Amino acid sequence: MSPRPWSANLDMYRRVPTDLLEGTKRGSILSVMAIVTMTVLFLLETKAFFGVRLAAEMTLDSNDDAQIRINFNITMMDMKCEYATIDIKSDLGTHQNITQHVNKLQIDAEGVRQRYMSRNRHQTDIAMSDPTVTATIDQLHEDGVDAVDLDERTINYAKKTQEYLFVDFFASWCSHCRDLAPTWEVLAEVMDIAAEESLDKKIEGEAHKYSDEDYNEAKKVELPVMVGKVDCVNHATVCQQEGIMAYPTLRMFVDGQKYADYNGHRTVIEMVHWLSAIETKHKSEKGTENKIDSTVHDIAHEFTLDEKPEEKEWAEKIKKHRHMFSATNNWNDDDHPGCQLSGFLNVDRSPGNFHIIARSKSKVFDPRVTNVSHEVHHLSFGMPRPADFAKKNAGEVPPHFVESTQAMNGNVYVTKNLHEAHHHYLKVITTNVDVPLAYPRNNNKQFTTAYQILPSSQLSLFPEDTVPEAKFAYDLSPIAISYKKTYMNWYDYVTKLMAIVGGTFTIVGLLESGIHAATSKKNR
Repeated sequence: MSPRPWSANLDMYRRVPTDLLEGTKRGSILSVMAIVTMTVLFLLETKAFFGVRLAAEMTLDSNDDAQIRINFNITMMDMKCEYATIDIKSDLGTHQNITQHVNKLQIDAEGVRQRYMSRNRHQTDIAMSDPTVTATIDQLHEDGVDAVDLDERTINYAKKTQEYLFVDFFASWCSHCRDLAPTWEVLAEVMDIAAEESLDKKIEGEAHKYSDEDYNEAKKVELPVMVGKVDCVNHATVCQQEGIMAYPTLRMFVDGQKYADYNGHRTVIEMVHWLSAIETKHKSEKGTENKIDSTVHDIAHEFTLDEKPEEKEWAEKIKKHRHMFSATNNWNDDDHPGCQLSGFLNVDRSPGNFHIIARSKSKVFDPRVTNVSHEVHHLSFGMPRPADFAKKNAGEVPPHFVESTQAMNGNVYVTKNLHEAHHHYLKVITTNVDVPLAYPRNNNKQFTTAYQILPSSQLSLFPEDTVPEAKFAYDLSPIAISYKKTYMNWYDYVTKLMAIVGGTFTIVGLLESGIHAATSKKNR
């Protein structure tokens, strides 16, 4: 008899006769448990097979773009739009007063937007002083001081007694203030001479009946506009009460109340025209007669203009621009303490920062009262479409991905003390996401590249002679993260199903054998 081939002896599925098997209640219960377990695991594994998983991969950032876009919407709580300026600084250069793609909106004291201020524009160049006033301030003071020096007590008295009060809030260390001083003194002298001529017309030869003291008091009544000045270095309390942030601030008071600040050319003629426009508007509302008549204009011309051709040319130029500073365009600053800046910046892909600072071509700011408290409504990097896609398709990106691209949204940074400002440091991480099937033709970087932000903020102290600024420093990480959609291979799925069946059967079998051995030993 020949031996059986080896393949006949290979049998991993030998059968035991049925009459040798014994069924038990315990075996039935464990069998049901095994079937339920295998069914549940089968359904979960099938769901995973048809589902999508996100895999993260870290590589060196290979983005070769020269610039990156910064999207922002920031409200400065105590800074006028005319002063709010954005500067950009990076390792490759500095750009001041960025105006392209930047919009400004005035914000009132309640945080309500007042009106659209159009696109940001470069600040207008104005004349810092009257070029026709050649005398120095000391020479003008030789025959007396016409611009009245005011302090805490006298300014309140002047507000009560004078219908029109025009005040120069200045600082002795301010160069613009020193340049303006002779022009301001001449303006005060023009008003004083106009008052004399008006009084002389009224008394018509009766001047001999008045003492010098009575004549001077009567002349004060005839003043078209009282011109005064406040030194904010010696009288800081007055300037703080008036909310003076920059020097010089030329402020008009009407009937004791703040009316408007003058921001036009600082020449005698231009200021007289501006004062006349304000008085005309105010008198028309009250139905009374103007004090600033043609006599005041004639006196101003006599003081400031002669026959030199260059001075006539200058007068014509400022006349053409007079409409820019007319009284009809005045703003009540109390209604507009803040400014909302929004738009986007294109910056170099190198470490740098952009900061918001108060700056003016015609004024010097007082560091003691410059407040850069701000609220970040929105701040993100890159094109906005990847973030929009992530919002609509949350399953395509990791949890909290959208929040990480706008990590500073809604944050408020308030400074409570002088010479303080918040500085923000942003680590920007390039993040690549898969292109959605809805945009098959738009397979480019603006749809696939987003930027996550890791922010850190701190309160910084500034020297007493430095104007604080809200600073946003950024640095791009050299590591990029890529999120890719992955699917389970079919052979992995089959292998796992077999493991579920075999593993469950084996584990339950071992459990049943253990229980059987324990109960048999106990019965003995």
